Amino acid sequence: MPLIELTYPAGTLTPDGRTALADELTTLMLKWEGAPDTEFFRGITWVHVHELPEGCALAAGKPVDQAIFRVDARVPEGALSDRRKAGLVEDFSAALKEAGGLGDEDGLRVWVLIHEVPDGNWGAGGQVIRFAQLREAAQAERERADAEPAGSTA
Repeated sequence: MPLIELTYPAGTLTPDGRTALADELTTLMLKWEGAPDTEFFRGITWVHVHELPEGCALAAGKPVDQAIFRVDARVPEGALSDRRKAGLVEDFSAALKEAGGLGDEDGLRVWVLIHEVPDGNWGAGGQVIRFAQLREAAQAERERADAEPAGSTA
């Protein structure tokens, strides 16, 4: 049940590029959380895009004239081990550098911030959602996928 917030200056991405990047970030988040890549889990992995108006992204007090990205990934506490966090940061950074046409030397123009929401502090559907509930839902999704006949589109 992650929330990804992507922030960058206007003009950095085309509308199609933004959509493709949001889809890739969703796929990567599910991978590193260990959640099944199903319609249900994709549907609760939200990406909020914040495209800053021209002149509203600054460094050293001056408007930036190159692509910069900040991604804030909010996940339930315990969803990511240190190894998974490192993999997520590496993969998100690579995806953002590619989307923004950045080289390896531009790594400091991509920030990935992981925020862990303490258990009992995430609510949806009018109730508190516990990490254990999400683990159970992931297991049920895996079992459902394993039970589907090969080639099924259900």
